[in-house]
Amino acid sequence: MIIKNLLAGTGIALALATGAFAQDTTTVGFVYVGPVGDGGWTYEHDKGRQAVEAHFGDAVETVFVESVPEGPDAERVMTQMALQGADLIFTTSFGYMDATINVAERFPDVKFEHATGYKTADNVAIYNARFYEGRAIQGHIAGQMTESNIVGYIGSYPIPEVIQGINSAFIHAREVNPDVEFRVVWAYTWFDPAKEAEAATVLIEQGADVILQHTDSTAPQAAAQAAGNVVTFGQASDMSEFAPFPRVSSIIDDWAPYYIARTQAVIDGTWESTDTWDGIPEGMVAIGEITEAVPADVKASAEAMIAAIRNREYHPFTGPLNRQDGSVWLAEGEVASDADLLGMNFYVEGLTGDIPQ
Repeated sequence: MIIKNLLAGTGIALALATGAFAQDTTTVGFVYVGPVGDGGWTYEHDKGRQAVEAHFGDAVETVFVESVPEGPDAERVMTQMALQGADLIFTTSFGYMDATINVAERFPDVKFEHATGYKTADNVAIYNARFYEGRAIQGHIAGQMTESNIVGYIGSYPIPEVIQGINSAFIHAREVNPDVEFRVVWAYTWFDPAKEAEAATVLIEQGADVILQHTDSTAPQAAAQAAGNVVTFGQASDMSEFAPFPRVSSIIDDWAPYYIARTQAVIDGTWESTDTWDGIPEGMVAIGEITEAVPADVKASAEAMIAAIRNREYHPFTGPLNRQDGSVWLAEGEVASDADLLGMNFYVEGLTGDIPQ
C-alpha cells in the first residue's frame, strides 16, 4: 500500500509502517512548502503532480508531503522519501536547496529536482519560471488602473526571484504612469494567510489601491475585497474566486508539462542534471483572463505585450535602465543577461526603500 499524502510528523511513521513503494512502478515524490489547498503556489505544483498520475496511469505512483518547513524538517522528509524507494523527488521551494543537495549526496541513485534554486549535482537538476515576464504585464495594467498612484507589493523573501518581480512590475507601471509609486512590505514567508492579510491591510492603509503579491495564499485578495476599490492580481494560480474584481488577472504557473517530461526521462533512463528557466514562450508562465474590470484599451495593450514576449520580440528588462542609485545598468536597447537577473540584488531607479539583507 502506498500513502499518497505523507503528512509531516506522525504521517511519515505511518507511511514507513506500510512498507516500501511498489517495485514495478516509477515513484515520484513532491515536497511542498504550503498546503495543497493554498490556492496558489503549492496548489499549482500539486496540479502538476496530478497531471503526472493522469498521464502515466499505473506506471507511475506519486507521493507528496505538504506544509514542510524550510530547514531540517525538509531534509528529514526527503530522506524518508528516498529510503522508501522514490526514484525522482521534486522539492518545490527555494529554501529546500541545501537540504536537497545534502540528501542527494547520500542517495546517488535517486534523481532530485529543485525549484527556483541554483545548486546542482550529478543527480540534482534545477528548474524555475520567468515570473518577471508575468510581472511586466501586471505592472502595465496596474500603472493604468491605479487612481492613487500608489501600488503596494507584498514580498516574500528578498531573493533575486522576488526582486526581479518587483523591478519588472515597477518598470512597466512607471512606463505607462510616470507618477506611480511602489511601496513594498516584506512578509518573510511564502505562505501565512494572517501575515499576508496584514501586509495587504497595511499597504491599503498607506493609500495603495492596487496590490501585487509574491506570496502564496489568497488572503491579500480577501483583504482587498473587504476594503472595496482595490485591484489585485492572482499569484501562481488563477484565484478566480475573486474575479472579476478585485482580482483582474493573474500569473499562472503551469508545471505539468515539465513534470511529465522529467518523469518520462527517468522511465527512459535519459534523465540528466539540467538547468531549466522557462516563461511565457514555453508556456510555463501564463497570464490568466484579463477581466472586464480592466478598460478595453488597457486590456488590448496588455495582450499585445503578452504576444510580444511570447514571440520573443520583447524582453521586460530592456535598456535604458538605471540602478536605484542612478548608475547605468542597461544601455539603450541592451537586454539583461540571465546571469544579471539570477543575481539581482538591487532596485531599479525610481523605487524607494532598501532591500533587506
